[in-house]
Amino acid sequence: MPWLREDGDGVVLSLHIQPGAKRSETAGLHGEALKIRLAAPPVDGRANDALIAFLAKALGVPKASVSLVAGQSSRAKRVRVADICAAFIREELL
Repeated sequence: MPWLREDGDGVVLSLHIQPGAKRSETAGLHGEALKIRLAAPPVDGRANDALIAFLAKALGVPKASVSLVAGQSSRAKRVRVADICAAFIREELL
């Protein structure tokens, strides 16, 4: 899957973020990225914090295991999740 790539002892996700949604949820694929709707507004990094919290909760990992690799101020983001396999992420997020 183009949006999901194993990286050493973790996985890198290519995401398309839609901030300001009614609720936080995954919304299928958007091109070669997984689309995630976030309830948080795109102000002062709140959407980035909400994204990390959403992914950590959805995958059952600590927030410290989820890090933003690229796209700090963009809708297109790359996020790394440590100590997890791609098959588990695919199952939980799709």
